[in-house]
Amino acid sequence: MDNKLWKIGFFTGLTSFVLLIVGIRTILGQTLIVKNYLTFGVFGLIVGIMAALLLFYELKIAFRIFMIAVILAFTAFFLNLLMARNNDGSLRAILDLFIITSFGLGLAFIVQFIIIFIRKNK
Repeated sequence: MDNKLWKIGFFTGLTSFVLLIVGIRTILGQTLIVKNYLTFGVFGLIVGIMAALLLFYELKIAFRIFMIAVILAFTAFFLNLLMARNNDGSLRAILDLFIITSFGLGLAFIVQFIIIFIRKNK
């Protein structure tokens, strides 16, 4: 795998991991246990691997859509943490993060394959 792809995937995964820790530990003030760090690490690893694989298979449009979805997901995550009026803000924030990220990945694949199909039919 190209060195550049590895760096992009690692940076994306590490950023996701750090943003999750900052959101839950710093904003909410929750103490985190080992399972939390493991879960955040797995999520960061999945996001990083998906970003690197999209670039590895030269799905550039899908990569851009996926990264926009990840940015929107973390924006919704932090907005839910900051604007929550009761205790369900953290649950809603994590669910929004996972749902928007997975929806963005699915949308990225659909758009990319539609573009590939249109280009092949021309």
